[in-house]
Amino acid sequence: MTNFIPIFPLAIVVYPGEDLNLHIFEPRYKQLINDSVTQKKPFGIPSVINNKQEEFGTIVEILEVVKQYDNGEMDIKTRGISVFQIIETIEEIPGKLYRGAIVAHVSNTENGNQALMLKLIEFTRKVHGFLGVKKEFKKEDELLNSFDVAHHLGLSLEEEYEFLRLSFELQRQEFLRKHLLRVMKVLHEMEQLKEKIHLNGHFKNLSGFDQDFKISGI
Repeated sequence: MTNFIPIFPLAIVVYPGEDLNLHIFEPRYKQLINDSVTQKKPFGIPSVINNKQEEFGTIVEILEVVKQYDNGEMDIKTRGISVFQIIETIEEIPGKLYRGAIVAHVSNTENGNQALMLKLIEFTRKVHGFLGVKKEFKKEDELLNSFDVAHHLGLSLEEEYEFLRLSFELQRQEFLRKHLLRVMKVLHEMEQLKEKIHLNGHFKNLSGFDQDFKISGI
């Protein structure tokens, strides 16, 4: 199914289910947000990488206009809904400052491997602990999916975009598994270096990571 949506290109990757706070200050996007609020319609955020608008992005809904400034600027709360692919960018819309796009909605299957997902969460927390990062997810572990944890694993913008384009939950889980293996290897090498220079680091629970992630069928 294709349809028209207003677009707000940004140098970020937004995932379905993700909460995103934005400060709106450009005239064209103040107009876009006002139109979205008035019409009660979502808009699209295509990712911009290396100053180039990419073809994939995420449709977001406005949850709340938190603050309206005297000059028309706004603080808003939004949430990602679904992934889209741009079929055609509409550079000029009569009477509007912002652009739009004809997009196709990208279906995303949610049938992943629950055991693998729980391992991903477990080792995400191990990485956070090693780095001294405190992160609490907003859902119970059993309800988390790959989109819920992807932003918390140190992916580059390009990797986040590559992840967004994956249509199957099992593909996304495997993507994160491979990324975590690389991260853990780096952290393990850091720990070995600490030991060599007698800094007495602690990384006792990170061995056997590859074995733990060899789950049947993956």
